[in-house]
Amino acid sequence: MLENKNGTSEVSTTRTSFEILALIRDAGGATIADIRAETGLAKSTVYRHLKTLHDMDYLVEEDREYRLSLRFLQLSEPPRIRRPGYLVAKQKVIELAIETDERALFLVEEGFEGVYLHRAGGRNPLQSDTMIGKRRPLHALAAGKAILAEWADERIEEFVETTPLDGLTANTITDRDALFEELEQVRERGYATNMSEHMDGLRAAGVPVYNHEDDLIGALSVFGPNGRVSQDDIGSTYPDLLERKASELKIDLTYD
Repeated sequence: MLENKNGTSEVSTTRTSFEILALIRDAGGATIADIRAETGLAKSTVYRHLKTLHDMDYLVEEDREYRLSLRFLQLSEPPRIRRPGYLVAKQKVIELAIETDERALFLVEEGFEGVYLHRAGGRNPLQSDTMIGKRRPLHALAAGKAILAEWADERIEEFVETTPLDGLTANTITDRDALFEELEQVRERGYATNMSEHMDGLRAAGVPVYNHEDDLIGALSVFGPNGRVSQDDIGSTYPDLLERKASELKIDLTYD
């Protein structure tokens, strides 16, 4: 059975529909049999959910396989556009990806989680990234720690008390005191780093981003594999570049 955050199997119809949608999204497509195997739901239950979502044009069906439809674009784009600095941040992320020849991102915080609002890089920095909207733990990302360091200690305490500091790699900070010490260092130097804390073999640097009214709106980051991204890149080159882009973004928002 599907479980909710409290670990119970008593899920609502709405929750079940969204769990099925998430399953189809992650798999890139799924049949009724696939969904039954993953959820343990009865065939008739799965069918009713799929039929409703299909009738509402949120799913397309071909050769008995269901996939998410483009109708979701109508739901996903408005929340992003309403985010402060959305369009300007997108341009800065593309510029960072081109100038560093690595991946760059703009992260925002929602519900004590980091959400990719923009991500670019690879062979075509202008191409839309499939990771947009993905949620990631703030404590394991350079951009996430850049955001956390800007918060008052009281809010960080609330974050630690309500959010598990899960260890994603051997380098992830999982201790409250260690996190506070790390965030104090971030405040002193003005940027955060991720030394294979979210994924083995990747390094990143991140800085907070403010708008023209000095409101924290997110963080910019550049990341890449250890073989290409040196300690100097993380400790000097990237922070300087990121801080410049963050300043440009703030200025651009004044006239946006």
